[in-house]
Amino acid sequence: MDALRRMTRRDVARGIAASLVLPRPSHAQSAARIVVIGGGFGGASCARALRRIDAKLQVTLIEPNRTFTACPFSNEVIAGLREIEAQQFGYDRIGAEGVSMIAQGATKIDAQKRVVGFADGTSIGYDRLVLAPGIDARYDALPGYDEAAAKMPHAWKAGEQTLLLRKQIEAMDDGGLVVLAVPAAPLRCPPAPYERASLIAHYLKTKKPRSKVLILDAKDNFPQQRLFENAWKELYPGMIERISLSQGGRVTSVEPATNTMITDFGNYTAQVANVIPPQKAGRIAEIAGAADKTGWCPIDPVTFASKLVPDIHVIGDACIGGGIPKSASAANAQGKACADAVASLIAGKPPAIPKLVGACYNTVAPDYAFSLSGVYQPKDDMFAEVEGGGTSPVEAPREVRKREADEAQSWYKTITVDTFG
Repeated sequence: MDALRRMTRRDVARGIAASLVLPRPSHAQSAARIVVIGGGFGGASCARALRRIDAKLQVTLIEPNRTFTACPFSNEVIAGLREIEAQQFGYDRIGAEGVSMIAQGATKIDAQKRVVGFADGTSIGYDRLVLAPGIDARYDALPGYDEAAAKMPHAWKAGEQTLLLRKQIEAMDDGGLVVLAVPAAPLRCPPAPYERASLIAHYLKTKKPRSKVLILDAKDNFPQQRLFENAWKELYPGMIERISLSQGGRVTSVEPATNTMITDFGNYTAQVANVIPPQKAGRIAEIAGAADKTGWCPIDPVTFASKLVPDIHVIGDACIGGGIPKSASAANAQGKACADAVASLIAGKPPAIPKLVGACYNTVAPDYAFSLSGVYQPKDDMFAEVEGGGTSPVEAPREVRKREADEAQSWYKTITVDTFG
């Protein structure tokens, strides 16, 4: 049976590879040009892996920011448990490994000519293009909320808004209300809003104990819900309230001038309002024609090739990944698997069937965390979770939670070194 399964996977890989390799004049592999747009966990991992797979490949990473600010653990920055500098990483190591860096934002993509253009009129050609643009907010999906609504920061891209939200909470009166608006799926890091609510509650418990956190949720259920709710009862009794979708928790519009969130069943005025808007793939994916009407990018799960545009691959939060979550761990794994597939396609070889391992840690207080892990493979043209995954036990002693908090710190160090050096 095992031999038959392996043979079937090889046959499938050959068939997909044959459908993706388009006839064109052959070129020496030393001339193969691969451009990666986006220097986050997916794009940086992909660019680095490509050079390690074959040093002859000409790999260019396009990223306008010279410093990357990581989202994992940024909730700890908001809660005053960590400084923003611990989230920041440069690209020197990646450049030292032979990846060419362009510190500009891509503004145009001509898929027919295989050219990426920039605002200053310059351009770069490619044989294969990898998009790793992360997410953008769908401002048009929430009336009253737009890019200028800084009074209600989303802080869903780590950086200035992370620090703004922290300052707002620090300046809040004791007895004030912090309200989080959580969108429906799909969204980047689905458990993160509840981790954020937990860590804000930790800060309030120690600094402003009469204050409360209210979660207005556009979903009825969320990942690791029992673990979060048990932690809230144990650590923050009476401090965190969640109103689910069926209870009227979906925010339908906002009024930034008054810090008011409006739902079908009532209005809520906050002293600090954290609005996490609906999301979509980063803008360059739409410019490339790789995003469909959902706002996300359909891909082939074996090669990460766009189903809409030839010679373009999409990885990380921007792609429609099926069962695999939008997370740093998943993006890092996808970046490596995509690099392997791209190198194989350029060499005229069938790509291997990827097997991606992802892990997500959620910290609800110092020395208290739990985790979710999974193993994902292509199935029915999507990624599906297969054997090997698991979640933390719902009932566990505090020493287990502390051990997972330590493991979370180790995981962060490992993935950032693996991605950025």
